[in-house]
Amino acid sequence: MIEQTDNELRAMILLLEDPDEQIYEAIRNRLLDMGAPAIPLLEDVWESTFNSILQGRIEDIIQHIQNNNIKEELRLWADSGGTDLLSGTLLIARYQYPDLDEEEIRRQIERIKKDVWIELSPNLTAFEKINVINHVLFDVYHFTGNTTNYHAPQNSYINNVLESKKGNPLLLSILYSCIAQGLNIPVFGVNLPEHFILAYLDEYSRKSSDQDEESILFYINPFSRGAVFSRREIDTFLQQLNLESKRIFYESCPNTEIIKRQLRNLISAYEKLGYPEKVRDLSELLEILTYHAGS
Repeated sequence: MIEQTDNELRAMILLLEDPDEQIYEAIRNRLLDMGAPAIPLLEDVWESTFNSILQGRIEDIIQHIQNNNIKEELRLWADSGGTDLLSGTLLIARYQYPDLDEEEIRRQIERIKKDVWIELSPNLTAFEKINVINHVLFDVYHFTGNTTNYHAPQNSYINNVLESKKGNPLLLSILYSCIAQGLNIPVFGVNLPEHFILAYLDEYSRKSSDQDEESILFYINPFSRGAVFSRREIDTFLQQLNLESKRIFYESCPNTEIIKRQLRNLISAYEKLGYPEKVRDLSELLEILTYHAGS
């Protein structure tokens, strides 16, 4: 393929305003094939024109390029096992915030993790370690559940949660578990219906070859300031919902399931607000993740 100069590409972008749909589609497809390298020049042309048709078409192309990048990275993340939960949730945040400073998000979480680490000591019990995390997250940094605007989409983006210090059960759990796991504290997500919680796993029993099921010491509810509870409370919760007890409601789930739930939360939020294009885009991401990580 013959490389084009910036001036040639700029001239091609300007032809996006051509009323001939065939010309428009041909140029659009060419720019989509170029992918991310085309974005800086597209943005430059957008800023230098007052043509609303051209600007709208450029915005559409940039959004499609960015969405295609997220789809591909989500595929790769799922295919690699989805081991890094923070990377998964950052990918979803980039859908709404394409220019997200991911390194700054990681630095913010690292600062919180360091503050927890300072207060930890080797002789602490599992319960005492959770008390330390709770103190730092909820007393020092003042994170809390967003009870007044529970279903708002901003509760489902990690950058918003870090900025506002408010989130839904899932995002507070993601933040909590990222910090805990970063300190080798075995806290993992539990995909409970209507709510998302965490489990503190007994790593010694978990690594034993004769164990058929996970050994969970206790459960944690980050939405309630890290309240600790037992399996019995889950039984009661399921009874209140008239749901049959299932093993998956008590055990830790894969990170891919956590991100799928994040996507479902966002789809529901945007459906309520009336944003069909966002519902469509996020549904496509969910479909990709479901296919590559299993249903």
